[in-house]
Amino acid sequence: MGTLDGRVAIITGAGRGIGREHALLFAAEGAKVVVNDLGGSLEGTGGDVTAAQSVVDEIVAAGGQAVANHDDITDWEGGKRLIDTAVEHFGDLHVLVNNAGILRDRVLVNMSEEEWDAVIHVHLKGHFVPTRHAAAYWREQTKAGHEVHASVINTSSTSGLLGNPGQANYGAAKAGIAALTVIAASELVRYGVRVNAIAPAARTRMTVQTPGLSDIVQAPTDPSTFDSWDPANVSPLVAYLATESCPATGKVYFVQGGQIRLFQPWTMTDTLEKDARWSVEELQAEMHRLDG
Repeated sequence: MGTLDGRVAIITGAGRGIGREHALLFAAEGAKVVVNDLGGSLEGTGGDVTAAQSVVDEIVAAGGQAVANHDDITDWEGGKRLIDTAVEHFGDLHVLVNNAGILRDRVLVNMSEEEWDAVIHVHLKGHFVPTRHAAAYWREQTKAGHEVHASVINTSSTSGLLGNPGQANYGAAKAGIAALTVIAASELVRYGVRVNAIAPAARTRMTVQTPGLSDIVQAPTDPSTFDSWDPANVSPLVAYLATESCPATGKVYFVQGGQIRLFQPWTMTDTLEKDARWSVEELQAEMHRLDG
């Protein structure tokens, strides 16, 4: 018996990297998996349908159930077809893992409009569109009297939650995904849907090109050493969040190797207060109390 027996899951960007590891583990745990991937480059250009199909073939060869989907997750109709793929092939949908993404790293003063728009489009809209159509499906299921125990797992990043120079576009999108997670969790609870996010640290096509990480993420030369950057380390947390009995919602978790940490949202701390409007001169004298 697997922890995901009977669950139908969609995983975007599942042709390579972390998404591929998600798909393989979900299938091994008994889930029926829709493997979505355009097969594009790291920059989001081109396409190769064999990326998703190769993962499907690997799952089927191991005795699992999977189907490939090549729709663009940022396209409104494509997102709807993605949800329909799960329902038409496997009869239902229980889990949506939003994982797909691209990079266009550039320092802010050199970043083009296209580099900004492309990353925001794929990451932020690419999370919204599938989630919107999945939520509509689950709402209709609830209205029809069916009991829903669904889960959405989004993919944020420390580049957005903590900041990383050279990734203003990527970080802004990933911070937006964290906010989307918290808001969607509060809205969709009425339909039996939980929404959480992870901020993974692992060796992927993205991290090997991220400033400051390219040397760190390399696999250890000693095979007996635990590879803390192996992308497969991330997937057990995602699978746990996808289980029917998991209670968590509205949470964002950091995960790397054997470490899982809970992020604390933006929190107000020290306070300046008076029973009147502040003057600029007063703030010049007092603001240091908040900036120390």
